[in-house]
Amino acid sequence: MASIQISGIYGEYGANLNRDAESKDDDVEENDEKEYIAIPEEAIKYLPAEWQKNIYALKEEGQTVLASVDENLNNLNRLVHAFPTMASLRYIQHRLVSTKFEATMEWALENDMLTLAFVTTYCRLVDGGLGSGVSRKALPAKLRPVHDRIVDLRNKRYAHNAGHDTISGNLVIGFEGGKFDLNVTFNMGFHVGGALEWEPLVIFLDELMISRLQKQLEKLTEKTGREWSFPSGPPPKWVSSD
Repeated sequence: MASIQISGIYGEYGANLNRDAESKDDDVEENDEKEYIAIPEEAIKYLPAEWQKNIYALKEEGQTVLASVDENLNNLNRLVHAFPTMASLRYIQHRLVSTKFEATMEWALENDMLTLAFVTTYCRLVDGGLGSGVSRKALPAKLRPVHDRIVDLRNKRYAHNAGHDTISGNLVIGFEGGKFDLNVTFNMGFHVGGALEWEPLVIFLDELMISRLQKQLEKLTEKTGREWSFPSGPPPKWVSSD
């Protein structure tokens, strides 16, 4: 059965033109790995006429198949546009939990910077935009309050100065000896290494994206009668639920 491979995480579509071939050498073990050969379309005209005929026939077949599942491919394209944001969110969360507390202003600002990156990246992921978003109702009931707190933190503390309860500042005015003395008191609350409740939320979202991908590939296989695959490999060392 011919297969169609989606190349990369940005929704580029490429035809895998592998054909099963029998080895003429009985001593050579069969290699089940698929090989991928890519040539620019401009170079096809320099190939032998028989090759050109076969290539254009495969191209027409592939275009016909892709046209029949255009809506599904659009959905898949939106999904893979969310993958870089999901990877960023996972990495930022890893950086947060790996931080070691220090009683310095530099550490507090570093922790605040990573928290800013986390909450804005999370909101970018769930809102979707060009990518596939995640609605609140798609989350398990126990994770929805976590979602609400992150969105509130993003809206009131990081995207806007809107009076979030974790940050406050006051101007103190003193008057002595005929002059005014100004002083500022500033209070900033934070989670060391991020809130503990963020990790299970990130793990759920990661698994949700993978599940959505598998469902889209299954729909494409069902509609086209052809196998669809997506590049995969071992996760980075920093991706761990431990």
